[in-house]
Parts: sequence; structure tokens; C-alpha cells
Amino acid sequence: MANVTAAMVKDLREKTGAGMMDCKAALAETNADIEAAIDWLRKKGLSKAAKKSGRVAAEGLIAVAVSGRDGVVIEVNSETDFVARNEEFQKLVRGIAGVALEKGLTDVEALKAAAYSGGGTVADALANAIATIGENMNLRRADRVSVGQGVIGHYVHNPLAEGLGKIGVLVGLESSGKTEVLAPLARLIALHVAAASPLALDPSGLDQNLVARERSVLADKNAGKPPHVLEKIIESGLKTYYKEVCLLDQPSIHAEQHGGKTIGQVVKEAEGPASAPIALKAFVRYALGEGIEKQEEGA
Repeated sequence: MANVTAAMVKDLREKTGAGMMDCKAALAETNADIEAAIDWLRKKGLSKAAKKSGRVAAEGLIAVAVSGRDGVVIEVNSETDFVARNEEFQKLVRGIAGVALEKGLTDVEALKAAAYSGGGTVADALANAIATIGENMNLRRADRVSVGQGVIGHYVHNPLAEGLGKIGVLVGLESSGKTEVLAPLARLIALHVAAASPLALDPSGLDQNLVARERSVLADKNAGKPPHVLEKIIESGLKTYYKEVCLLDQPSIHAEQHGGKTIGQVVKEAEGPASAPIALKAFVRYALGEGIEKQEEGA
């Protein structure tokens, strides 16, 4: 049996809000597997956590760059937050985003091999920055949103400089409608995405492993009920889950402006003022360091 440490219990409490003894019991029952312990607590009705909270570990910057109907977002990691405030590092990250936008590149290795302004490749520019600043850096990922017609909305949360921050969002609205309607709508949706952290546009875009996991939790939590009742409970629970994690089903965070409508309803109602159909085609949300485990001091 794995050794359950105080640090593990503390981590699980932060992720679930469950009591210390419950967390300790969950870890003991699941061989100290944090994800399994989260599900164990949820099945016992002791936690409402739906997914890993993802303690952010990596430092660096998220960059967003948009030109016309095309936008990119990239993440470049550094060892310390201090480097993220370095003007040379900011210039590097902004430059890499510019290359990704110009070349339409999202594959990291292809982006590293691309020509960088001032000579050499992006990989060379990274190597030079590492040598100059004296800290390890890594181009971790890149993504793109584009539309044939319409607008790209974008937002950077708490920017350290223009287009650079800890959270970056792109939203693509496909439409032949009025730009003066589409642009502010795309901006509002980008703000919503930054705050609400959707996982997909709609249920069809969700990782089916996540859906299966949610279904399993609901089934175990309601074990013993007749099959036809259980299935109704599961379907109702999944609908609630979709409202939490699917962008089109999420209630807009702009409650005063949108009156509690879902993002899907907000987009639909904008079609009149825009004088054309509007499709929320895609979105990307990057949060710095998400999914990277932090190495504890002294580890």
C-alpha cells in the first residue's frame, strides 16, 4: 500500500473541499491515486469536484496574436515568474507568436524549425535567450483559430504587456454579418471563456473518457436504484455536467447584460442585429502551466 503523506491529503483537500479524514480515507482506499481518490469522494457524496483542479506549476507567458480572420495562441515556459517580466523574454515570446501567425504553424517542432526574424530559426532564438538570460525555456504548445468570414475575438487576462499574460483566449465567429455586432460579441465570449474554462463547444466535442467517467460516478453514487430510474438520473446528471463544461450550454457570465441566457442563446439572438446567421466555430483557452505538475521545494 502506498504511503499517504500529509502533503497528499492537503492537495486532495484543496482539489475537492472534502474533510481531512475523508481525504485520508480516500487516499488509503485508492492506493494514494489522487484522481481515483477524487472519484471515490464524489461517489460517497463528499466532493463536487468534476475534474482535476490542475495546480499551475510552470512559469512563463501565454501570447495571443491576431490578424484579420486568423489568430494564434502560444505558450512559452520559463523557470521563474521573474523572467516573464523580462523585456527580452517578452520580445521573444511575441516574436514566436508572430512567426506562428504568419506561417500558420501550430506543430511545435515545425514552429521551432521556422525562420525567425533577425536570422536563424525559432529554436536558435530560444537557445540564444537561454544563454543570455540564464534560465531554461521551452516552447510548449501552439494553437490557431481561423474563419472564412467573420471575426476572431481575443482576450488576455491580466496582461504583463500587449498580447502577453497568464491566460489567453481565441474565439472564432463565422458569419457574413455586421462586424460592428460580431466584434464586441466575440470579445464578450472570449471573456466568458477565460472565466468559465469550457472544455468543448458542445457535448460532441468532449473527450468521451471524461463523459464515461462522469457517467460512472453518477451510477455508483446512485447504485441500488431501479435501472430505468438510474438511467434517468444519469442522463439528468450528464445534462448538468454539459452545462458546466460545454461553451454553448454554459450560462453567460455577463448576467446583467445577457439575463442568464446560455452562450448558444446569446449567439442566436445576435443574428438579428448582425443581419446574418452566426456560428461559434471554435475557441482556444490557454492557461499558463496547466497540466504541468509542480515540483515541490526540496523534492
